[in-house]
Amino acid sequence: MEAKEISQAVIGRLPRYFRYLGELKDEGIERVSSQELSDIMQVTASQIRQDLNNFGGFGQQGYGYNVEYLYEEIGRILGLDKKHNLIIVGAGHLGQALVNYRDFERRGFIFRGIFDINPQICGTKIHGITVRPMEQMEQFVKDMEIDIAVLTVPKSGAEEVAEQLVSYGIRGIWNFAHVDLHVPEGIQVESVHLSDSLMKLSYNLSSVEAGQE
Repeated sequence: MEAKEISQAVIGRLPRYFRYLGELKDEGIERVSSQELSDIMQVTASQIRQDLNNFGGFGQQGYGYNVEYLYEEIGRILGLDKKHNLIIVGAGHLGQALVNYRDFERRGFIFRGIFDINPQICGTKIHGITVRPMEQMEQFVKDMEIDIAVLTVPKSGAEEVAEQLVSYGIRGIWNFAHVDLHVPEGIQVESVHLSDSLMKLSYNLSSVEAGQE
């Protein structure tokens, strides 16, 4: 039986459900209705029901959703019931900020290594992790069973580094380089273009200002 294909829009909302359910769980709330979740998340109750029905529903009519159970199930759907071993390629300001962000480890994303081409910073430590030269990356990926690479290198070198990572056995790339990567089928890439988000904010500000004129 083929797995049901889930839209990227639905997948994109799952981390929000997970985050808000985690907050409810921390507050000691045991159950929540789709309408209550709708009010918190600013998503329609029907949208919530449709999204969750993609994975089997989870709710009971007249009862709503068990917060802890739904939180754990969405975590499982997102793959957060497993540990993921990560490396960062590019030890600049962004790479350093990411490795210092503690919430990743709490979610099961464990940074195992940092790599850079600059010999002056190789051998130094960031958040207790040694920065290594690129020449050591292939063996490190294999020895440490790394499955995700975080790419924080300049645009000019990103494609070449991505090709190397794929050849080493990396299955997922979290791409912060300002370029759209071309990788073989089966390799998962999630690109984060920080300036795109800022430009969207700029557009929305401009739209509001134009409406006030």
